[in-house]
Amino acid sequence: MMTQKPYGTVLLKAATILDYLAEAPSKPLQEISEATKLTPSTALKILETLQMIGYVKRDKEKNYRLGSKLIKYANQNIQELDLVEISLPYLEALQKTADETIHLGVLTANEILYVNKLEPQNQTIRMSSKVGITRPLYSSAMGKAVLAEFDAPQVEEYLAATPLTAYTENTITNQLKLKKELEQAKANQVAFDDEEMEQEIYCIGASLIKDQEIVGAFSISLPKYRLTPEYKTTLIDAIIATKQQIEQAL
Repeated sequence: MMTQKPYGTVLLKAATILDYLAEAPSKPLQEISEATKLTPSTALKILETLQMIGYVKRDKEKNYRLGSKLIKYANQNIQELDLVEISLPYLEALQKTADETIHLGVLTANEILYVNKLEPQNQTIRMSSKVGITRPLYSSAMGKAVLAEFDAPQVEEYLAATPLTAYTENTITNQLKLKKELEQAKANQVAFDDEEMEQEIYCIGASLIKDQEIVGAFSISLPKYRLTPEYKTTLIDAIIATKQQIEQAL
């Protein structure tokens, strides 16, 4: 089998330097060069570029360490891990109320990134979702719950940049209809995906807010054929209660 050649070996060299500085912070050029097996001139050029974009910082003694830009990225990952850990007992309690698929997601690049998934004990239908994938905001329950938290200019900016592509015949592709649904989601604290991402799957989602900032969202997904009006009301009540519990814990 043919192996694809990496694009841009300088990126691999930069990664080697960053890995070294993560283990051995505050090192001079010569030590970095020797440890990474790069010539001093090559190491210096890469370090200067990394310094320019904030990935590396040089102090008065001309020693190099990881920069604030990387720390910011690391903190973002820590926040996601914190959300998964803090929300888990509440999502597990929610699943005891409703033995359905439960997702947890975070907002990233105007999409929802799945960071946790709880499978039901009695699996009746297999969904394509998994941790690590993303879904559009406009066609998913978690996404619409998050989108409902945007102010009017943010919604307009999102719609201007995002084509409303149909994933099923039920996907909302009309901007006015979507805006009305977002208004209802804001008022009711929950948003719906009525077979808009996957046929036969109904989802109910809610946003998670901390200090007036969107930190994530969660949802319940189930086969639509089992959704009665009474069951839907039970799920909505349970989701709103769980939303309040997680936000209080956050």
